[in-house]
Amino acid sequence: MDHYRSAVAMVTAPGAFLEVTTIEADGQALKAYQHAPRSMRDLWLLGQGFADQEYIVYGEERWTFSEAGQIVANFASWLQSQGIGSGDRVAIALRNYPEWIFAYWGVIAVGGVVVGMNAWWVADEMAYALNDSEPKLLVADDRRLAVFADIAADFEGLRVVAVRESSPPVAATQWEEAVRVPADLPMPDIQTNDDACIFYTSGTTGRPKGAQLTHRGCVHNIMNVAAMGQIFATTQAMNRGEPVEAPISAPAATSLVATPLFHVTANNCVMHGATISGGKLVLMYKWDTEEALKLIEREKVNTLSAVPMMTRELLAHPDFAEYDTSSLNSLGGGGAAMHPDLPSKVVETTQRAKPAQGYGMTEVCGISTYTTGDLFLARPQSCGPLVPTLEGKIVNKAGDVLPVGEAGELLVKGAPVIKGYLNRPEATAETIVDGWLHTGDIGYFDEDGFLYLVDRVKDMILRGGENIYCAEVEGALYTHPAVLETVAFAVPDDRLGEEVGVAVHLIEGAIMDAPGLREHMGSRLAAFKVPRYVWFLSEPLPRNANGKFLKRELREVLDPGSAD
Repeated sequence: MDHYRSAVAMVTAPGAFLEVTTIEADGQALKAYQHAPRSMRDLWLLGQGFADQEYIVYGEERWTFSEAGQIVANFASWLQSQGIGSGDRVAIALRNYPEWIFAYWGVIAVGGVVVGMNAWWVADEMAYALNDSEPKLLVADDRRLAVFADIAADFEGLRVVAVRESSPPVAATQWEEAVRVPADLPMPDIQTNDDACIFYTSGTTGRPKGAQLTHRGCVHNIMNVAAMGQIFATTQAMNRGEPVEAPISAPAATSLVATPLFHVTANNCVMHGATISGGKLVLMYKWDTEEALKLIEREKVNTLSAVPMMTRELLAHPDFAEYDTSSLNSLGGGGAAMHPDLPSKVVETTQRAKPAQGYGMTEVCGISTYTTGDLFLARPQSCGPLVPTLEGKIVNKAGDVLPVGEAGELLVKGAPVIKGYLNRPEATAETIVDGWLHTGDIGYFDEDGFLYLVDRVKDMILRGGENIYCAEVEGALYTHPAVLETVAFAVPDDRLGEEVGVAVHLIEGAIMDAPGLREHMGSRLAAFKVPRYVWFLSEPLPRNANGKFLKRELREVLDPGSAD
């Protein structure tokens, strides 16, 4: 641990590029980087220095940094011609197409705000987010356009750009037309506390909240990612007895992007990082283990940052040894905690890959902690130490700070914390208090500052990196006239971490089966939120003295093997 502390001091020292200081923002003293760029557009411009290096690969399609830069400039100029500029919102409803990246940076360049739309949303969910965020433009692909067509009559003034769909079901400008005219990149003024993007995160009220990620927050997140890489590389070098002078140079990452770009894991931690470091992004439309192995071999992928189930499925694939995966030097990611056995499996199965894990959330624009290599193997149950620009503390229900080793709610504070929730002043005030973000996660720090998570305050299911709030599932189920009482809860799952389970008590004389329940919910919720496990209970659900359902007790006694 002495080497780790020395590495932190070296990487963040006065005069270093990643020097950590304290700034005043919104009346709060926040840890921040002294030399942080002002905006995300500044980071995009830094990436343009990589010119003819490959930037994006999608199937047989390829773009260099320069080629991508021209597309981004063209789109940004077109946006301005449509009256879209500083503070205006543009919704992006795409799977992992290259156009997500081009559109994202184009909106950023004009000072606009990207609204990330979950590609799995059904019409009602999409309508909610569009009403909440009020974008001036929607950029959508074929399947998302089909969903939007069901609600288009409610959004008559919303302009649409169609991506990879020659016959859109609504009036739309083709993407090719929007990027057709060569142009220079616009350069309007952007303030560091302006919104850069809005990503929706599920809320306890049953509707998602639009987290306002600022330019400051996004810039600091990607600098935190870079800093943690430097810190751990420096620590490893010190452990080997090598002389070290920060920064340690490392080859640019070739990253397999297997998780959705509408989440901070892929967008803020992977895509942003490649953009400013000259990395290559190999995009997957959706996860397929064998296709991932083929891409790793073909593109010499060296980094896969994904949810743990993807790493597990990759290592367990029966043809893993048939593919050349020797390029891999990092396997891991975020979105869900790695089971303690997985870090050692990474080392045992691959030629030289190191296990890695980041813990974070939308509300910090990306990662809060990070761990990799020998330190991860030594503490496989820990999600690592805090990033340099976050302070952290563990508190009890009364708000008292707890000592090392004692579990309570994790609170964090620093430059990466979001501005708040769009149109939700009460939720913002409840979640961010005096600059401290209430994460809703229960954990403790050890004597070396490594975080261990043990539970969640929030009533949430974490399925394959997707947050699913039980209230949202319950709310959809209660719309069925046969349902009298229901609770939703997490069921452990080896592949996805957790799956959705529901216990249901029907009104007297009503008849319902699991397929009918799933069909009903599938028209109201994205498919990943529809319960895998369903129990129909003949008796009313157990309650405590206050009338609240005893969800934890139900979860403990209901056997997944007996579910419908």
